[in-house]
Amino acid sequence: MNLPANPSHQGDGLRITLISLHGLIRGHDVELGRDADTGGQIKYVLELAEELARRDHVRSVEVVTRQIFDDRVGPDYAQVTEPLNEKAKIVRVPFGPKRYLRKEALWPYLESFIDQMLGHYRRTGLPDLIHGHYADAGYAGAQLARLLHVPYAFTGHSLGRVKRERLIASAAKSKNPKTPDDLERRFKFQAREEAEETALETAAMVITSTAQEVEQQYSIYHHYQPDRMEVIPPGVDLTNFYPDDPSEPLPPIYDGLLPFLREPDKPIVLAMARPDERKNLEMMVRVYGENPKLQELANLVLVMGSRENIRQLPPSQRKVITNVLHLIDIYNLYGKVAYPKTHRPNDVPDLYRLVARGGGVFVNPAMTEPFGLTLLEAAASGVPIVATNDGGPRDIIANCQNGLLIDPFDREAIDLAIMRCLNEPEQWQQWSQNGINGTREHYSWKTHVDRYLRDVGELIEQSAPPALSMTLSGKRMPEFDRIIMTDLDNTLTGDDEALRDLLELLKTEGSHVGFGIDTGRSLDEAMNLIKDLGLPRPDVLSAAVGTELYYGSDLTLDRSWRQQIAHHWNAEGVHEVLDDMPGLYMQTEKDQTEFKISYRIDPEIIPSVSEVRKRLREAGLRVNAILSLGSFLDIIPLRGGSELSLRHLAYRWGFEPEHMLVAGDCGNDEGMLKGATLGVVVGNYSPELEKLRRLPRIYFAKGHHARGIIEGIEYYDFLGHIRIPNDKVEADSSMDDTNREEAASHS
Repeated sequence: MNLPANPSHQGDGLRITLISLHGLIRGHDVELGRDADTGGQIKYVLELAEELARRDHVRSVEVVTRQIFDDRVGPDYAQVTEPLNEKAKIVRVPFGPKRYLRKEALWPYLESFIDQMLGHYRRTGLPDLIHGHYADAGYAGAQLARLLHVPYAFTGHSLGRVKRERLIASAAKSKNPKTPDDLERRFKFQAREEAEETALETAAMVITSTAQEVEQQYSIYHHYQPDRMEVIPPGVDLTNFYPDDPSEPLPPIYDGLLPFLREPDKPIVLAMARPDERKNLEMMVRVYGENPKLQELANLVLVMGSRENIRQLPPSQRKVITNVLHLIDIYNLYGKVAYPKTHRPNDVPDLYRLVARGGGVFVNPAMTEPFGLTLLEAAASGVPIVATNDGGPRDIIANCQNGLLIDPFDREAIDLAIMRCLNEPEQWQQWSQNGINGTREHYSWKTHVDRYLRDVGELIEQSAPPALSMTLSGKRMPEFDRIIMTDLDNTLTGDDEALRDLLELLKTEGSHVGFGIDTGRSLDEAMNLIKDLGLPRPDVLSAAVGTELYYGSDLTLDRSWRQQIAHHWNAEGVHEVLDDMPGLYMQTEKDQTEFKISYRIDPEIIPSVSEVRKRLREAGLRVNAILSLGSFLDIIPLRGGSELSLRHLAYRWGFEPEHMLVAGDCGNDEGMLKGATLGVVVGNYSPELEKLRRLPRIYFAKGHHARGIIEGIEYYDFLGHIRIPNDKVEADSSMDDTNREEAASHS
């Protein structure tokens, strides 16, 4: 159970972890546009990793993603590791069902990922920086950073609260409007927004692409901290996206367009995006179809991802492509519009250069555009751009002066902008050259990583060494190879006969098994009850809702845990915000501890704890609010809690998750039960745990109280050769990846 050596690599180079969990990530022939989850974020993360690894003072970069075993997507995504270059690699971690899942289906399995990563870091040493990308990795990275006390950076790429507001506004105008409940079922906004709040609350630095993101998107979150936000625009791969050389032969993609076009040598109006309603591709066809002069001047080329069979696409994507095809038919645009079924990654830069050679234009008419990497690629290739007046395009055109901004809902404005690009050759030439120069000045990966490492370097220098990177001293844990951690009240207690049977079982057959208690009670209260019940002194005691950890019969305090959770704790601030809040009542003095403030909550006055969390966040307090049994509310430090204390225990003492059996009965046990440990929900559980029923490694016992723990021990054969019958519980059918259409409004 020895800890790894101090893993700080600042002396011989930084070690950086980039976490990006959803979609399909590989180092070659990246399948951008294959589905709604495989888009610009993946390209960004891979190119960031490769550029970081080229720097002398970066020792290693790992892109951590999900391992997938699924014949439909191929074997590449099952490889454990894949090199990107000499110092960068992809690391794939298994969690959740083996098959490919859309991102909305991953939420229940993130704790398993966290547990897997703790084992990974224990084997390889701690990184100097964890950087989470998007909400799912944002949550997981934040939890890892809290546990390991490692500096944390977050990039949202797109934000759930912004997306939800736009979908609600769009639905209100629809003939078949969706209710907020419909949207929640499809997109899991509650989980996503809470994850984003957790990431923003934890991150010492939030990296954004544009000032608009900071001012208009992140600003609507409770944990908006503008002083932590850095605008660092993404780079463009200038080794692939460069100006056309007219002496070069026509690229292979030209042959792919010939079957569609009667006059293939006309200038090209190019739109390239996945078939997503928000990308506004139907508007592009309407603009082209209603202007005969534009049809005389140029061909329209629509690159809408890759597809083998339109009938096999998710319904939302099928709908967009079908609508596009209907419009082509209505306007009789045959011979004037190309819409190739597939393209290779290498075809994309060739297509931009083909557009530039013919004096064409790239159009991005998306309803919203957080950044727009395709705009940079077109600009770097010398193609003028017409783009939506939102988000990234504003900054790109302001910096590069290489095109025009348009209202994506104004058909006439789009038409006029395209016609101007095609009819003013001197202006076209100026915009073309401005784009080539501007991307190299403002948007190269070298520029991005220079700023990234400058800011990250300052962040790491200002951070204390992780407590868990230090060599342990003092007393050690007893030498047992597995441990049972159980809640005290209503789990161990409640059935005296069952409790006696459990203790006898552990005494006679469990000499190699540690016994631990996790309780919301204070240390004194817990020890008094343990004495009254005739329990042996636990090998591990997690008290006061996971804010205190003690080991052994002499109750040795885990000082590294205490040091960790004290970070940013402000008890006085909590009292100022909550003590006078209607519906909250302080519990007795004995229920209060140094790192736990306990209230009773009146559900008639405060029906949801979200309002409490909102007030705490608005006050700038970085805390956890934990509701149990519908009426007990505990406020604890951001880095505290039963689930984090359990994972701290596992990391510090080297327990594999499957060698930890965890038993509980109520809401404040939820985080402890979820993950890669072996969970047991006793039969007298509270209704708030019902949502865990379909998760892997969580067994719902029929027996109540200690009888349920015995049943769980037998289910997992925890005292013998451990087995995990429920290790492969699949996602609920409502979350199945075949319903990926629900992810149509991606990122």
